[in-house]
Amino acid sequence: MSGWDEGSVFVSGGGGLAGGKTINNQNDGKASLDIKERFGKFIRDWKNDKNVFIYRDQLKQNYNLGLHYLEVNIDHLIRYDSDLSNLLLNKPNEIIPIFEDSIKDSIKLMNFDLGSIDDIQLLFRSSLEPSAIRDMKSINIAKLVKIQGIVISASRTQPKPQKMILRCKNCEHQLIISIKPGINQSMVPQQCQIGKNYQSKACPNNPYLVLSDQCTFVNQQVLKLQEAPETIPTGEMPRHILLSLDRCLAERVTPGQRIMVLGVYGIFEAARGRGGGGGQSSTIRTPYLRVLGITSDTNGRRDYLSFTPKEEEEFRKLSRRPDLYQLLSKSIAPAIFGHEDIKRAICCQLFGGSPKRLPDKMRLRGDINILLIGDPGTAKSQMLKFVEKVSPIAVYTSGKGSSAAGLTASVIREPSTGEFYLEGGAMVVADGGIVCIDEFDKMDLNDRVAIHEAMEQQTISIAKAGITTILNSRTSVLAASNPVYGRYDDQRSAGENIDFQSTILSRFDMIFVVRDPRNEASDKKIAGHVLGIHMRTNSGHTSKSTDGKSEDMDINFLKKYISFCKSRESPRLSPEALETLKNHYVSVRSTVREKSNQEPNSNVIPITVRQLEAIIRISEALAKMHLSPVATNQHAQEAIRLFNVSTFDAITTNNAVGESMTLQMMQEILQGENMIKKIIAIGQKKSVRQLKFDLASKSISSMAMNRAIDILVKKDEFEYLFQRKLIQRKR
Repeated sequence: MSGWDEGSVFVSGGGGLAGGKTINNQNDGKASLDIKERFGKFIRDWKNDKNVFIYRDQLKQNYNLGLHYLEVNIDHLIRYDSDLSNLLLNKPNEIIPIFEDSIKDSIKLMNFDLGSIDDIQLLFRSSLEPSAIRDMKSINIAKLVKIQGIVISASRTQPKPQKMILRCKNCEHQLIISIKPGINQSMVPQQCQIGKNYQSKACPNNPYLVLSDQCTFVNQQVLKLQEAPETIPTGEMPRHILLSLDRCLAERVTPGQRIMVLGVYGIFEAARGRGGGGGQSSTIRTPYLRVLGITSDTNGRRDYLSFTPKEEEEFRKLSRRPDLYQLLSKSIAPAIFGHEDIKRAICCQLFGGSPKRLPDKMRLRGDINILLIGDPGTAKSQMLKFVEKVSPIAVYTSGKGSSAAGLTASVIREPSTGEFYLEGGAMVVADGGIVCIDEFDKMDLNDRVAIHEAMEQQTISIAKAGITTILNSRTSVLAASNPVYGRYDDQRSAGENIDFQSTILSRFDMIFVVRDPRNEASDKKIAGHVLGIHMRTNSGHTSKSTDGKSEDMDINFLKKYISFCKSRESPRLSPEALETLKNHYVSVRSTVREKSNQEPNSNVIPITVRQLEAIIRISEALAKMHLSPVATNQHAQEAIRLFNVSTFDAITTNNAVGESMTLQMMQEILQGENMIKKIIAIGQKKSVRQLKFDLASKSISSMAMNRAIDILVKKDEFEYLFQRKLIQRKR
């Protein structure tokens, strides 16, 4: 860095400073000593409201445990000595070393260590409002700033020299160089500092060797912090900044975590990759933040969010309303007509259930996954877009443009250094929120399989390029998909309309079949609703009214209420609710088993223990939105109803198709299966259009040939290729 971010101007060859004095100047030795004494008194004498010496006790406890750091609240320093706090905020690079020396002196004064004293790292936290990454300008250089965002990548922890010892190869002169903290390069002199003064013993260029065994090193890690999706202005690209973490701060966070960081805004000269160069690189510097304190969101609930007493009172008053469930569901996408049960389900998804940690350290997810599958033009994508806006944490993506690495995580190679580092995908970035995946059926099969672990275990395991780690993806998934034939065909079973593997379907707590009703009464209602929206001059939401007169809540108020409920309550089921859910699960399993015996190929959506856990999560979400610590039998009954109108309805729909099938039709379908196997040999491909033409020539009806092809595909004997244009026999 060569002093670029030290807050003073260095004049080449001048041997001194220009543009003001620095505290480390010899002329200011007394001022430096005064600052050290004042900060030492603050550490030893500051007491909280309970008359506890918090920093003295923290220093003793940490040092005895071998934890060489002390965390100081800047708010306390402001109250104790405003001059010291102003110096810290405006000249942190000069003040912090003095503060850390003062801590070592305090250790000696407290007489609990008689040997050598290790260096103590000073960490900070503050209640200051964070600034946006995009607002960091040149005026902030060498100042203490606070920002927040999502960690999207992390490098490996590497040793960084704190003190380098060099030896000349020619005259064996030793030189000690102190390295400043942060991201900078160690500058080794190109000429011997002693041998260059003696002409007869002139040392060659680059004479110094680094004595690694005598150098002092500290751990350093570099992170990349990106703006949170909800804070990015519409139409703007997300900004990011590098973070430098050293000593005890290294390895504290992983990609995907939301953090609030306090640090010194600085600049450094980035290493140039191949083809880099030019005069511009000698003057332009890359910004970064030398981190001095981290507040991490470890459980995905954003516990560092604060609410005013007035907001808390409004939230608790709202939670006591008897019509709260109806009010919240009406506030979900109010511009969309109908779909009341889908809106209620999305409302439950926004609040989520209660995650649980078992005694064997296994974690049960509390997030709810929903799949919307149905006709085009039924506002599925609009639902996803609204959820992206109203959810406190949300990421929207389209299935066609999403890869497995883009959804989960990838390993990236740094071009300049060749080092590998992790970069989180959409499900990592949305940790603690919702991922909205549109066009879910357009995703590649292998990419869809990649999110299995993320949807159930809510982790993403990485083992690439020597990097083995596990990232958190505690997210809900809201996916929208179209049926196999474009529109939902009521003459076909659910298995024929839904072209998903049972492994992915079982991970969805609720699956809604969205149909476009084709009747005149419904069309009139929808047309009137749409025309009313276009004609309405005031289309904004009514704000947080609790008098019952407003039709829906303000989006910002709803977003805050969701955050408040998720951070305050973690409901559990009552004994009555447990008994109700147990009886319902046994009944549903019995119904599905009977249907499976009657029509073996119909059950594309399995009913397993996962569906029982789904109803539990829905019950807990209904209790959480009322700020209730217990999910009652009433909540369980509503959860069962939502499950019946979604997943169970999707399973039992078109049951009449299977029951009304005559023996002659079944024989014709079986005849079609045998003919297809004769026409297409194992490993052979054929056009679906030509295959149907060949079957029609043998007097097989259109319905029978379609059912026969679908049955063979479900049996995994055949597979579709090229968007169902070709079919290939596998075995």
